[in-house]
This record gives sequence, C-alpha cells and structure tokens, in this order.
Amino acid sequence: MKYIKYNKLFLLFLVFFSLVSCDDEFLERPPEDGIALDNFYSSEEELVANTNSLYGAVWFNFNTKAFWSITELSGGNARTFSGDVVNFFNFSITGDNTVLADGWGSLWGVIAQSNAIINFTESRVSPSVSQEAVNNTIGEAHFMRAVAYFYLVRIWGSVPIIENNLDYVYDPQIPKNRIEDIYEFIERDLQFAIDNCYPKVRGGNYLANAHVSSGSAKALKAKVHLYQEEYDLARQLSQEVIASEEFQLLDDYNNLFLTEFNNNEESIAAMQWTSQGYGVGNAMQASFAISSAITGTGDGYGVIGPTIDLQEAYEDGDERRKATIMLAGDFYPNIRAADGGYTVPDDINAQNTKAGIKKYVVGTPADNNGNSATQAASNNTYIMRYADVLLINAEAILAGAASTSDVQALESFNSVRLRAGLGSLPSITLDDILQERRIEFAIEGDYWFDLGRIDRQKAINIISNQERGTYSNEEPPEIFTEMYTPEAEDFLLPYPATDVALNPRLLEEPIPYEFN
Repeated sequence: MKYIKYNKLFLLFLVFFSLVSCDDEFLERPPEDGIALDNFYSSEEELVANTNSLYGAVWFNFNTKAFWSITELSGGNARTFSGDVVNFFNFSITGDNTVLADGWGSLWGVIAQSNAIINFTESRVSPSVSQEAVNNTIGEAHFMRAVAYFYLVRIWGSVPIIENNLDYVYDPQIPKNRIEDIYEFIERDLQFAIDNCYPKVRGGNYLANAHVSSGSAKALKAKVHLYQEEYDLARQLSQEVIASEEFQLLDDYNNLFLTEFNNNEESIAAMQWTSQGYGVGNAMQASFAISSAITGTGDGYGVIGPTIDLQEAYEDGDERRKATIMLAGDFYPNIRAADGGYTVPDDINAQNTKAGIKKYVVGTPADNNGNSATQAASNNTYIMRYADVLLINAEAILAGAASTSDVQALESFNSVRLRAGLGSLPSITLDDILQERRIEFAIEGDYWFDLGRIDRQKAINIISNQERGTYSNEEPPEIFTEMYTPEAEDFLLPYPATDVALNPRLLEEPIPYEFN
C-alpha cells in the first residue's frame, strides 16, 4: 500500500478550500459559501474522502524542509552547508527565512482545513449517514488541529487560537493567546477525538490503519500532558493505551521506514503520501539520499548528514543505527533490490560527515512497487508511533525523580531497547530516557522538542557539548570541531516577517483565550 486514495468528491472539496491549504499566509479565508450543495456527503465513504485532506498535501510545505530543518538541524542530529536552512543549525534564524515561513503557513493550512471540516460537515451530510460517522469525521479534524497547534506552540510559543477562520475575514488583526491556553485548547480537541473517533485494533490490514482512532488521540494527549509535566495524567493515559493493545512495536525497527510498512501496527498517526508528483509526495528522500543511485529518480541531494555527535551517540550493537545512518560498507537489501541490494560506498560523505541519512530513504520506484517519483516518494511521515507511548509511560512514572526501578517503567523502557538489540537497564534516570528518545526518534523531528521542554540550562549544556563539526579528508580523518551555544530565546523561533507585517499583533503580549 498503501496510501489513501483521493476521489473526485474530495478533490472538489479541496478546490473549494485551496486558498486555505496552499497559501503560506494563514489569514487567507475560505468563502463562507464554498460548498453550496445540499446533502453534499451522501455516504460514509464520502466523509472518509473528506478527511483524507487532513493527512497529505496540506502538510507538504511543513514536511518537505521546515520539519527536519527546525528539529534535526537545531537539535544537533544533522548538519548542513545548505544556505536556505543552515541558520537553523547555527541558531541564527530570522523571520525572513522562507523555509520557516513555509512551515508556518503549512501548519495554519492544516488548522484552516480542520476548521472547515469541524464547522461545515454537520450541515452538509445526508440523513442516511450515521451520526457516529459524522462524529468520527469531525473527531479526526479535531485531532489534526491539535497536532498542528502542538507543533506551533512548541516551535513559536504563543500563537492565535482560531476555531473558525470565517470569524476573521473582515478583521485579520488577530491577537496571540497564552501558551497555557493553547495547551488547554489542544487537550480539548484531543478529548473530543477520544470521545468521537472510532476505536481500532491495529492489525495486518495496513490500509485500515491509515486514519487516526480514539486510541491515537489518547496517545497524543498523554504526550501533551507530559510536556506540561502533568505526570499523573500522562501516566494514566499512556497506560490505558498500552492496556488497550491497539498498537504494538513492530518486530524489526528497520521495517518501520519501508513504504510497504506504511500504517503498520506501531503507527499512531502519520502523514500520508503518494507518488503522484511534487506537492502530494514525500520529498524527504530527495533531500536525504546521498545520490540518485539510491533513488533512481534523478534526485538524492544529501542536503543533510548525521552529525558526528549523533554518530557517536549509538551503543555498540544498536540496530537502530543502520536504519537511521548510512556508513561505508553498510548493505541494504531493500534498496536497488533488483540489482541484489545496495552497498554504501567507501567515499560516503554527506555534508563532510563520512556518513549519510538512511531513515526515510526508501530507494527506487521498483523498490516501492512503482510508488516513487522525483521528489515524491510514497512512504509515510510519522507524527507519532507506539514506542513514544512506552517512553512517555516510563518518564511519567519517573515523574521528575532522580531515578526509578519501577517495574512498569522498566518494562516500557526496556521493551524499546530490546527491540533495538540492546540489553535491559535495572533502573533509569531522565538522562537515560532522553538518550533513548534521541536514538529511537532520530531524524523523526522529536529530539529538539525534548530539549525544549526540559530545564533550559540543562538543554543549553547538552547542545553546547555537541560535536557538530566535519571530518577532514586525511586518513585517519581529523575532526574540524564546530560547536554552538544557544541562548534561552533560541528555543522558540521568530514569527515569519511577512505575517508580522500583515498581523503586527503577533509582536504584542498574548492574551487569555475565552473558551466556550
């Protein structure tokens, strides 16, 4: 598979709201009468097609560069010389950066698309469609709105809360709201999704796993509580997800990032991509792959390489290393499979790191059942997976203590390590959990957010000790050291300058949000 297929009804819906999903500026509004047909959704299948819009193209400008630039370059897992994104790497980003603006605009597009579904679906559905199906559709939109706001608040801090874009058609000067109110808004959205999305048990029918469930919302809500150090709630929800057995760890970590395993049993939520062209496909392979010999589609630019610091962070025998980082001599049977597999050349050197990125690199069209094209691979981008729930549970049990040997915490934590081919630990600290999270989710856009939620000085110390430099060409190679020490304010990024010009209230102090 495995990707969501768009039908004509969804495409019509998307055209009506194209200003929302495609324009970089979040103040663009869809017309109130964008869908004028009575009983527009005549079946549950049409409702499903409607929600497909929340999983793909609307995320494109966030996924393509902004996501990994903001998280992996800033977090110290990847380095680059590329002029459009290097400022994320060295903490010199300004509001004029176009990649920053692309990410911002994409997230507001997700919110606008979600708001359209939340506000208009109920009145545009046939009586023959069950209320449960309508509630599920609206629940999925609440989930995706929550995801977009969760990214926004972690990247920019205070932002406007918008429940209905039409409310601001004639008054686009929108104030920011407080961070605590944004988290409350996210929690309410996720609770709605918990109460209204269908329950599932993730199995071998991967196509059926593409859409989120009530369990997906419960898992993400546990993470939201963890970020606020609400440990009891994070523990309760993560353990409910674990007990439900809806999700499970995939046996082989390497398989998580192969296209044929899209929407596997471990996937809690994911962006869904196709090979139908730029804008609807996953363009990360194009940026990450070290050469076109891997992709077979003329791209493969090696825009980032794994930092020396990340390379040295792996324990001996950790199976996640090869699934995340390519080193000389590594063999991948799933890449160029028709030629007998791919052996990484001795001269691999993405961004002068003597290594390359493997995660989200899936190979040629033939390696993906034909579902791959130039800058348009069809492998999913994870928003969250079950290993996260297990590590959330362990950290919630730790609850800020120096260490824990609690049985449940160790079972959750060590199950992630055992899957990676590592031994169990008899007790764990926050440092153990942060290290495990870094390795488990490297190049998945999570470590920077972990650094942003812990003690600020601790995070600064971690980053300032990261080796972000390059290797020389001599044998043995010399390390040209490159280290950076961020300021406290670097953990939140500047608002895009174009949006500040249109809405100067982004620079004002945030105000409390009036909840209904």
